[in-house]
Amino acid sequence: MSMEPEHYFPSLSLCLTRWWSKETVAVVTGGNKGIGFALVKRFAELGLNVVLTARDIRRGEAALETLREQGLASHVHFLLLDVSDPLSVSSFASSFQAKFGATLDILVNNAGVSFNELEENSVEHAESVMKTNFHGPKLLIQALFPLFRCSSSSITRILNVSSRLGSLNKVRNAEIRALLEREELLEEEIEGVVGMFLRDVMNGTWKREGWPSYWTDYAVSKLALNAYSRVLAKRYSYEGSGLSVNCFCPGFTQTSMTKGRGTHTADHAASLAATLALLPPHLLPTGKFFSLGKMETFFLNSTSKL
Repeated sequence: MSMEPEHYFPSLSLCLTRWWSKETVAVVTGGNKGIGFALVKRFAELGLNVVLTARDIRRGEAALETLREQGLASHVHFLLLDVSDPLSVSSFASSFQAKFGATLDILVNNAGVSFNELEENSVEHAESVMKTNFHGPKLLIQALFPLFRCSSSSITRILNVSSRLGSLNKVRNAEIRALLEREELLEEEIEGVVGMFLRDVMNGTWKREGWPSYWTDYAVSKLALNAYSRVLAKRYSYEGSGLSVNCFCPGFTQTSMTKGRGTHTADHAASLAATLALLPPHLLPTGKFFSLGKMETFFLNSTSKL
């Protein structure tokens, strides 16, 4: 499978053809800082109803207050959510349903963690990384699925913030790579790969088993998220089902995860994420991996496999 980007992206003027209204509802996880906060702000500026989620109530309320001071209070709502905690995910889904009903139009799975410094590669927190970066988005999608506003006239959009570190070409184990490349890949097989990785971590054999060599636990979590996104996109091909699932790599962005280092700001990455999430129906793909390249060019992967 080629992960080389295709030199094509719909013109930004076409991308921002306004199809949404003040009734359109978006959820952004990890919305209290970084790309998540910038994306919440961008959605609110464009007139959407946005649910900002954070796992810490004080940080979430502080982010909401900042947006209120910028005159965006009427567009933003805060709900507590720790995607690594199944009970929190369930509680969030209930709170969303009570407040909004079955009206979810856009879900951006942005919340993510890495416990490594840029030049480090420890897997000490591999289980936490997997719970937050892979199992969290998966559980949230499943919990919110009954609340998606899927119809013949409305396409619900899932955008999973991922990473090129989770590309299949980063996997040196040919057997694992071949499994994940399968056209008929199953959810259970992805879970099996994650379980295999965590066992290798527990056994101290992860270095020799051919897993990605840089930010290994983070890379495997994004590898699993990409694979799950592809499975989901295939299952619910939006033609007729009203659901689109894509991934977005924001590139080396100046956030707390990179200790402020990076080639571009969180606002820049969020602007492009918003463009993706708001593509008009006739330009909206599914099962694609979008990447913000080094030259600040927006790339669309030509393969249907994420």
